[in-house]
Amino acid sequence: MGHLTATRPLRPWTAPTASDPVSTRLRLPGSKSLTARALVLSGLATGPSTLARPLRARDTELMASGLRAMGAHVSISDDERWLVRPHPLAGPAHIDVGLAGTVMRFLPPVSGLADGRITFDGDPQARQRPLGPLLAALRRLGVRITSPAVGSLPLTVLGGGSIRGGEVVIDASASSQLVSGLLLAAPRFDRGVVVRHVGPPVPSAPHLRMTVEMLRAAGAAVDDTTPDVWAVEPGPLTGRGWEIEPDLSGAVPFFAAALVTGGEVTVTGWPGGSVQPVERLRGLFQAMGGEVSLSTSGLTVRGTGTVHGLTADLSDVSELTPALTALAMLADSPSRFTGIAHIRGHETDRISALAREFTALGADLTESQDGLEIRPRPLRGGVFETYHDHRMAHAAAIAGLAVPGIELSDVACTSKTMPEFPALWSAMVTGKS
Repeated sequence: MGHLTATRPLRPWTAPTASDPVSTRLRLPGSKSLTARALVLSGLATGPSTLARPLRARDTELMASGLRAMGAHVSISDDERWLVRPHPLAGPAHIDVGLAGTVMRFLPPVSGLADGRITFDGDPQARQRPLGPLLAALRRLGVRITSPAVGSLPLTVLGGGSIRGGEVVIDASASSQLVSGLLLAAPRFDRGVVVRHVGPPVPSAPHLRMTVEMLRAAGAAVDDTTPDVWAVEPGPLTGRGWEIEPDLSGAVPFFAAALVTGGEVTVTGWPGGSVQPVERLRGLFQAMGGEVSLSTSGLTVRGTGTVHGLTADLSDVSELTPALTALAMLADSPSRFTGIAHIRGHETDRISALAREFTALGADLTESQDGLEIRPRPLRGGVFETYHDHRMAHAAAIAGLAVPGIELSDVACTSKTMPEFPALWSAMVTGKS
């Protein structure tokens, strides 16, 4: 089982309970995944780039700070429009990854292109997150890395100003970010890169497709026609304007509120063609009793007030597991989620954390190595530990819509990807949004 740590601040946050169906239209911050990739590609480009409506949150600010520490000009003073002007990358520099998987996996390849010494470390829990396959791959591609631990933070990259590149074999079954990190920097490698995945399936395939599409949008030549093989040709990346669409994972708790309360939630500003797995979300929510529609108004989810159980392999959308687990607790039939063993290596061991905290509230659920089985029964209030994990906080808030007295030990952890979450959530439930 994965690593679990919990701390309990003095003043828990009581999740508001909904007395009526929620009905709201809201604008949510931009996608964390899109913002992180756009920052990296912009920092490696040949000219300036802008990010329209990016996500301002701890993870993305750490990414911006990391690029800035290596020499890029990154201006994030305007919430609506960030500006990145590339500059030759150099050390010495220290990069704080916080608890962000994107920062700890996207910036080490970039730092190999810098001239000088770049050190990495982060929150204590960050040292538990899998990094070994990426570091081994970078060493095989010619990057000098030292680390007191094997395959984890802290680490030091001794950048030589370039990376040889070439072909590398990697087991990325712990996280698709291990592949994305290599691909994003690969156009700047002398020989580009060919990444071959060997091992259990790579999770979160939509995030890999996002990486490939964004590389191509920046002018890179990428061949992903062979399963589990990605080839990136060396060549310049073009500075450009990036339009950052709303964050799907961040929207899911709000959409879940529509199912729990029999209400309607619309997230405005949704593009007609999303690079996020909207169709997968539509299928999951419709199976659980919701109706999902996309119009010029935005992406809308309607509920009937009855939530149905669900059996699903969530390997491609594992970020949704905590929210779907909370919904399953309130369903009219059992649920079974599989394919999510890798989320034991996320901000916390999410499988064990969900099982532990919902069991403490009276739930009947069983964890397996790669999933959860949920048998709904009435829940009671109590303190729900969040383990510094924003998705755990979202799960507790969803359950709190129907169960009075659920107290989140630390709602501030939602600032990792959405600092506005407590205010937006309370406004939605009270009808004052």
